[in-house]
Amino acid sequence: MEPFVSQVYFGDLLAGTDEAGRGPLAGEVVAAAVILDPRNPIAGLADSKKLSEKRREALFVEIQEKALAYSVASASIDEIDNINILHASMLAMSRAVSTLSIAPEHVLVDGNRIPPNLPCSAEAVVKGDARQAAISAASILAKVTRDRAIVEAAEIYPEYGFEKHKGYPTAQHLEAIRLHGITPIHRRSFGPVKKILEG
Repeated sequence: MEPFVSQVYFGDLLAGTDEAGRGPLAGEVVAAAVILDPRNPIAGLADSKKLSEKRREALFVEIQEKALAYSVASASIDEIDNINILHASMLAMSRAVSTLSIAPEHVLVDGNRIPPNLPCSAEAVVKGDARQAAISAASILAKVTRDRAIVEAAEIYPEYGFEKHKGYPTAQHLEAIRLHGITPIHRRSFGPVKKILEG
């Protein structure tokens, strides 16, 4: 059975936005914004974390083909360390919405906070990535983009196993940090990394 996702539109220009990568110890936080086309629906949209990698990759392509507009943006590791991950996530989402090729009339934001400096009205939707199609689409674009970036980092730093844990604080990842130290893509402000650095 396909996951149920409601679709409520403010005209045709309702954007959804979501981020990926708040929890990992490494890598940028990535956000996406999507304006879906109500005349060209996409079946099977759901919270990106509930979909298989294969399904996410297929939807990633379909969203780009069928959406009226989409944008992907990020906040850097330095920004995460300087302003904290929450504010960096808000910044990334604001950047994604602001760089859409079509200006949205309204934005649905996953979670319980609204990023600052959005170009239109907005509302926060708790568990929105499972409830609103535009947010689901944004979550898929953000997660696939971030996962691809961290897998590329695995080729540069093979001893850390980024391709397996995607930067999250698994036992393997923490042990690799203890053995090899940190890389330029590690978030120094995050507790487990900070603790090892202060060692």
